[in-house]
Amino acid sequence: MKIVILGGVAAGAKAAAKARRILPDAQIDLYTDDTHISYSACGLPYYIEGNFEDYKLLLVRSPEEFEQNNVHIHLQNRAIKILPSSKQVLIQSLTSPEAFLVDYDKLIIAIGASPVIPPIKNVNLNHVYTVRKIEDGIAIREKAEKSKNAVIIGGGYIGIEMLEALVKQNLNVTLIEYSNTIMQTFDDDMSQLILEQLNFINEGRFNILTSEIATEFSGDNEGVKSVKTGSGKEFPADLVVLCAGVRPNTAIAVEAGIEIGVTGAIKVNEKMETNIKDIYACGDCVEENLLITNSKIWLPLGTNANKEGRTAAINACGGEDKFMGVLGSAVTRCLSLTMSMTGIGVKMAEQLGIETVFAKVSKDDKVGYMPDVNNITLKLIADKKTGKLLGCQGVGAGDADKRVNTVTSALLAGLTVEEFHRNDLTYAPPFSPTIDPLLNAAQILISKLSKS
Repeated sequence: MKIVILGGVAAGAKAAAKARRILPDAQIDLYTDDTHISYSACGLPYYIEGNFEDYKLLLVRSPEEFEQNNVHIHLQNRAIKILPSSKQVLIQSLTSPEAFLVDYDKLIIAIGASPVIPPIKNVNLNHVYTVRKIEDGIAIREKAEKSKNAVIIGGGYIGIEMLEALVKQNLNVTLIEYSNTIMQTFDDDMSQLILEQLNFINEGRFNILTSEIATEFSGDNEGVKSVKTGSGKEFPADLVVLCAGVRPNTAIAVEAGIEIGVTGAIKVNEKMETNIKDIYACGDCVEENLLITNSKIWLPLGTNANKEGRTAAINACGGEDKFMGVLGSAVTRCLSLTMSMTGIGVKMAEQLGIETVFAKVSKDDKVGYMPDVNNITLKLIADKKTGKLLGCQGVGAGDADKRVNTVTSALLAGLTVEEFHRNDLTYAPPFSPTIDPLLNAAQILISKLSKS
């Protein structure tokens, strides 16, 4: 058995490790255009922030470790064409002019996603960065440690994490977001709350601009010096970080005749099979099933990539496994503020034609006399017709994420709000009020549903 894996990091590396455990005698080759094989890309902002000194702590497995298990790692080798009819892949070396064909019995595509580069004038100036690979993190941190001013383009998850990282490196930071608020995956009222709370804890360390577009970078041969916006503003910048999102890498799949889904990512079934026999796909290049609505979503997260890589490997090796889908769960932090969500919010529900009812509460996350008590705001959403829970969003300096994590299990079980309200949540003063804010929200939601 010859198993060829295209791409590393989370999905590809997981697939390689799992395939080796299942088939000790299979020939396994992994090709990646990266300089590292298995690492925590999600940890890059925290390395840039200065939480730890050695970037090697981000490395999960080295090529040498894989080779010790007879998994052959080919760094800086890019797959440029898949030939399903002959079961071959054309590989281009990035360190020499050499290109060569490799045969496969089973092919696993884990080629990930690439940062979106906005159409900004002079976007190719030096010290304009994206945050995707180990080299990105090293370069940004080195530049940040000897800089005064930074500009971030984009106010999503990575933009918010980079805001914290650069503020903690003592830079003056300006974040520019083209829409009217940041963190657009949340409902608008929760996004606005995030913006308000970040501005409240700001203390002059950063500036968040919404409804503003970066149009031009100014600089010289040394690099970027300032950022101009469509409204005529200009901000000094020793470095710029582009956080305008990512898009799935699909070109090689499209050319091979592999079907692309409604989200623009590769379409796979529960076994991570594509429409072409013996070709599987996993990770940031594929779309997932959103379990709440049984619709398609593209959610490029390391957690999903690991699970999908495992499933792809099991099935490619002749086993039987299914990855049923995702709940849309996510969490991040900026300074002292936690932002977390699971399921769907009112905004997405409306887009899908689902009528909703929601309850929103702001409460202390533990008993008020505890020294580390903090406020959280929870928004609990339900289907107006069925009473089933649809999602939860949490924001605050307190433990919002653990409440959201509680709701994920309820969503997986398909509980109604009534059923969820019977939940026997733990209580002690350092952990929760006697009635948890989550149950407060559920009680309000029950009342609203009974009147609807």
